[in-house]
Amino acid sequence: MFSTSDKGGTGRSVTSCNVAYRLSLSGLTVAYVDFDFGSPTAGALFEISGVERGVVEGGVHSYLLGEAGTLARVDVVAKTDRAALRRGPRLSRLTLFPGDQGGAEFLSRDTQIVDRCMQLLLELEQEFKVVIVDLSAGRSAALEIALHATAMTPLHARTARWLVFHRWTRQHILAASGLVHGKHGLLKMGEAYGHDATELLQSIRYVRTAVADPTSRRNGQRPAQAAWLDEQDKALRQLANSNELGATFVLGTTPMEPVLQWREQIILDADVNANIANEETAQAYAELARRLVDSATWRRL
Repeated sequence: MFSTSDKGGTGRSVTSCNVAYRLSLSGLTVAYVDFDFGSPTAGALFEISGVERGVVEGGVHSYLLGEAGTLARVDVVAKTDRAALRRGPRLSRLTLFPGDQGGAEFLSRDTQIVDRCMQLLLELEQEFKVVIVDLSAGRSAALEIALHATAMTPLHARTARWLVFHRWTRQHILAASGLVHGKHGLLKMGEAYGHDATELLQSIRYVRTAVADPTSRRNGQRPAQAAWLDEQDKALRQLANSNELGATFVLGTTPMEPVLQWREQIILDADVNANIANEETAQAYAELARRLVDSATWRRL
């Protein structure tokens, strides 16, 4: 699974980490690979001291450059500072492969970097049931390297799924559509590297994040305000449909979550039971995880 978005602030990383947690909770072994080279902060989301902004050596960036012979790996449950995560329900193996501290984007995407990426993904696929690769936002080097590597013969026959994250706003819908369907978008870029555009499109789904519940948002609102918001929601749905981001192409939706507005973190069932986080948020992450590995989700549209 490759997580991408055209803009920052879409909830791509926090959602991907929560999906990784839910997959591990369901009994699947999961690798989480931080490909956000410029801002590797997956360690902060998993609350692991010393890895909040990547590692000093052996991060993904330096490994792909050939500067590190061994890729750093962190057992999330064993190393997290969050006691509730360590002492909670037993997880299958959940391993973080962090980026490098002071990370930077690649200035070039030469064949050696792509080859190392391909080999890394092959090795992780043999070790883990699910490999989640959190890419940088936009038309980044990370996206280009991943597209190039997955088009190569050793990986071409493997199952690769692409999740495009966007908030439920006009500009985010247009940005997500451009990232996939634009002149220099995911489909065109993938085709240039040897992907079949039709097959690649079948492997793409969208995740709408921080979507307000239309029923709950009416509480305390004036009638005119509620009516206006309903009209805006309808307009956004029409915009999404016209830009090929309609419900058929959506893997799932995550609701507005007060906890995540203050602190990006894993939403545990313990948080829900303590009435800190909303049950709908935990359910949304669990459903995303279920649909991600459900072959019926990915049948031809």
